[in-house]
Amino acid sequence: LAATLALKAMSSDPGTAWLGLITALAVGVGTGLANYALIFLLRLPPIIATLAASLVYQSVAIWSNRGLRIKPPEGLADFATGRFLGLPNVAWVGLVLAIVVWVVLERSVWGRWLLATGQNLRVARLAGVPVELVRATTYVSVAVFASLAGYLLASFSGGAALNMGAEYLLMSIAVVVIGSSIAGGNSNVPGVWGAALFMFLVVSMLNSYGAGAGVRNVLTGAMIIAIVIAASTRRTRA
Repeated sequence: LAATLALKAMSSDPGTAWLGLITALAVGVGTGLANYALIFLLRLPPIIATLAASLVYQSVAIWSNRGLRIKPPEGLADFATGRFLGLPNVAWVGLVLAIVVWVVLERSVWGRWLLATGQNLRVARLAGVPVELVRATTYVSVAVFASLAGYLLASFSGGAALNMGAEYLLMSIAVVVIGSSIAGGNSNVPGVWGAALFMFLVVSMLNSYGAGAGVRNVLTGAMIIAIVIAASTRRTRA
């Protein structure tokens, strides 16, 4: 949705990259607030609320489908596909954002509040942590990052597609499971980066052997199951 509306706002006109970026980030703020509203007001489980809301966002993207046929401005496309010091520019953006998130999680009061909320919601509330404010800002932040990813992905691939994020859904879960903790209350940004690189190497290896998408999905799912079982066993022994 962010990619579609950003491309529609830019209309391939030169010098409109910032307009597209602002549009994408605004979509992220709006969807993040909507997701949190579903979770807080309707008391829906977060995974159910966000997955169900994604169908609504996809429908809005279809409704505004003119953005699907628009190319990004040439300068923005050159940046998204370009390299600096041998690394893709998009990777540099991801690295800078990861460092910022790492510092915020490890060194700021908000980061400690977030970890406490993830470890035990009730205890964090009793300890004076503004739990609902932390949750709201977290959902908005995640949606903004997703919108930025859609904006850059559309710029990199030369356009938006309704299923452009589908292949990253299971992979993102796998990266979190491998690199950090799916149970919450723990942060490990370097571990997530390492897990992302590991999964990239696994996919590249499978591609080199001619394995199809089905094999990749089966292997990814099996890895998630195995790591969750191992983590549960370790917690039980502890």
